[in-house]
Amino acid sequence: MSGKRTYADPCGVARALGTVGERWALLVVRELLFGPKRFSDLSRGLPGMSQNVLSQRLRELEEAGVVRRGRLGPPASIQVYELTERGQRLEPVLLALSAWGSRLPLPAGGELSIDALMLALRSTFDPAVAGDLAARVELRLGDDRFRVEVSGGELSLTRGAYPAEPDAVLTTGPVTLRELVFGGRKSAEALRKGDLHIGGDRKVADRLLRCFPRPPADAP
Repeated sequence: MSGKRTYADPCGVARALGTVGERWALLVVRELLFGPKRFSDLSRGLPGMSQNVLSQRLRELEEAGVVRRGRLGPPASIQVYELTERGQRLEPVLLALSAWGSRLPLPAGGELSIDALMLALRSTFDPAVAGDLAARVELRLGDDRFRVEVSGGELSLTRGAYPAEPDAVLTTGPVTLRELVFGGRKSAEALRKGDLHIGGDRKVADRLLRCFPRPPADAP
């Protein structure tokens, strides 16, 4: 990748940062962890990033073999960006960074993108709290659908709707979901106000929402 800064250091950390250490690069990867996206969808998930910078980062990540272009369809043939196998191998790195960063003070303002919220669910899932929960739950967040499966103390979270009826379906917005999971908001109150709809087994849905305890903040 010509023109990029290098550390002239053979350490693996330095070589990794030489590839994905530019500002916004790992956040672009975060937005693609759960599946392909159009340029406009990436831009919407990263509102603080200009489209020119997004184009530059995508070009650099393509050159590094982290991201590739693809097409969705038929019936429509839509150009999308997706992670390569090399890019997918960054998932545990992002999960570790998310878990580490969740203990730092929250910045003023700003909202989590939907994919950032899904990553937060992945990194804060507590198997001890889940216990013997075995569930298949679909999250419907606007036009986005996610399949959440808990079994044997493990969480699987992927983009897309279930082909068959899951145990429960949660229909809400990302702000409300964040409040329910991390902000202590009660599902009964969200249901009453119309900010949440639960189809199927409500007990399963409520147990799932409790599986993501917010970690305590690190001492300064």
